[in-house]
Order: sequence, then structure tokens, then C-alpha cells
Amino acid sequence: MKPNADVCVIIAAKNAAETIGRAVISALREPETAEVVVVDDGSTDGTGDASRKADDGSGRLTIARFEANRGPAAARNHAISISKSPVLAILDADDFFFPGRLRNLLAQTDWDFIADNIAFVDEAAADDAQLAVEAFPAAPRILTLGEFIKGNISKRGVRRGEIGFLKPLMRRDFLDTHRLRYQENLRLGEDYDLYARALTRGARYKIIHSCGYGAVVRGDSLSSSHRTADLKRLYEADRSILAQSDLPPQARALIARHEHHIRGRYELREFLDIKRQSGSRAALLHALGNPAAIPAIASGIFADKTDRFRRQSDAAPVALGGSGGLRYLLQPPSAAR
Repeated sequence: MKPNADVCVIIAAKNAAETIGRAVISALREPETAEVVVVDDGSTDGTGDASRKADDGSGRLTIARFEANRGPAAARNHAISISKSPVLAILDADDFFFPGRLRNLLAQTDWDFIADNIAFVDEAAADDAQLAVEAFPAAPRILTLGEFIKGNISKRGVRRGEIGFLKPLMRRDFLDTHRLRYQENLRLGEDYDLYARALTRGARYKIIHSCGYGAVVRGDSLSSSHRTADLKRLYEADRSILAQSDLPPQARALIARHEHHIRGRYELREFLDIKRQSGSRAALLHALGNPAAIPAIASGIFADKTDRFRRQSDAAPVALGGSGGLRYLLQPPSAAR
């Protein structure tokens, strides 16, 4: 363990043999990294071997394996349970840290969670992204529960840029004090759920605008293809938060807004699933039997029909033009209106 090493970097990986090496190398490159824990979540390729090949020999890399896939929430919880560092960082298996990320984040004070900007990059440009990333000022600020909820309600025609994509460092003592871990039944929104529950318990969630995280844009990511049942579990997770008797009224209203949004998406998807599997008549009968779902179904169908007339906007501003250029999740402070 290196001096001043404070952070455990957690990487949940399934069939990530082609990218896991880059992720591990970027984590071990940070002097503040005390541990890197890779959890091979039931992979059928060479994810474990590729992780071992990326080891730098410092003794900081641990590789655990699930024989059967259990999902990222279970993998991350397992990594938390077998690690010791006071600060936890989540790194997706196809993403990477830019050099100096942990130093910049740990230089900030008074936080329970802290996140920096994300640069979205195509796979072909990932190896050279370090040379292209811009040096934005940190401009630290606290993220409120209201901003967090608003940033996790997606909008049609807006490219991925939700605040839920942020990858904060987390203080272990806050998670332990409030008995917070990932909900393992969630395969969609497990990060949102953990951060939302933390914020309702008073977590100080700080954001800086400097960019330290590279997210590789892939069409086959879990976040881009989810099941109808995953949406149901996510709005049920919101209902679990709403069931807390000590939830402040403002927080209750904000969580209820997200629950309504996700439940509407679920109701539309369920209607379309029934239509595809059993025909229009069965779908119509289902809707008539669930009149509360009709507004979400009707508005969703209308939006689907009119999508082609909309111009797609981009919530993550284009910072560098040209093919392979970077998009940033957070608008740079100098570009703010």
C-alpha cells in the first residue's frame, strides 16, 4: 500500500475481457489507490485472465469471481465487503480514469460523496482521449436532492447526460452509519437508488467540473437495453424510499416525482409487450383494466409517433468537435448561461 493511499476502486465485470485491462491499469496508475477489487460476475470469456495481465505487481489488485451472474449491485456489495479502504470508487469495466482523477477529488473537503465531470468517448478514440480532455476549473458545488432527481428524469430526444451517470467517490463510514448498500434485485438504476437513499439521509454530495472519468459509449451497455421488469423494480425501489416514516416532505415530493416518471415508462412498456405478444385487443383490455395507466400509455404512444419530427438535442455539451471528439456530462462553468 502506497503512502496516502485511501481509495478502493471497485470494478464489476461481465464478459469484459477486451476492456477490463484498460480499466485496471487506469485505477492502479493512481497513487491514491490502495486497492482495486475486480468482481468477475459470471463471465464466460477471459475477463479474469485479462484482469491479471493488467496487474502492476504492487499487491493492490484483488480478483473475485461469481460462478453465476448476479448483477452489478451484488458484485459491488461483495467488493465493499472484502475491501478495507475508507473511500470507495466505482469504475465500470469498459471505462477508465484520466490521470490525476483521485488526487483532484480528494483535494476537496466536506463531502460524503464527490463526483467529477465525465467525458463520453467512442471506443476508437479511448486510447487517445487523455490528450484531448479539457482542463476545466473545479468550481465545486453541492448537489441537492432536487437537482439529483431532476437530473435522473430522462427526456425524449435528449442524449444521455443524466446526473445519475456521475461516478462519485463514497465515504465508507457514511454508508456504514446509515446501513446503505446497493439493492441487489435492481439491474437498472442501482446507482440512482443508492445515491437517492443517501441524499434523503443528509449526504453531502459535492460536484467538481474538472474531468477525471472517461466513459466509453457502447450500444450494447446494460443501461441502453433494459427489461420491462427492471423498470418495475426501479419504481418499486422509489416506493420503498417513500415508505420511510421519517422522510421530509420535500424529499417525499421529489422521490414521488421520480417514481411517477419511472412507473409511467413501465406502464407503457408493459402495454407494448402485451400488444407484441398477444395482440392489440389483449393490450387494449389490459389498459381498460388499469385505467390509472392510460395517461402514461397514451402520452407515450403519442410521443413515439411524433419522435421523427423532433430535432435531437444534446444534454452533454460538445466540447471538442470532429469524429471521435469528447462530450462532457456537466456543462463547463465558463459555458454556463
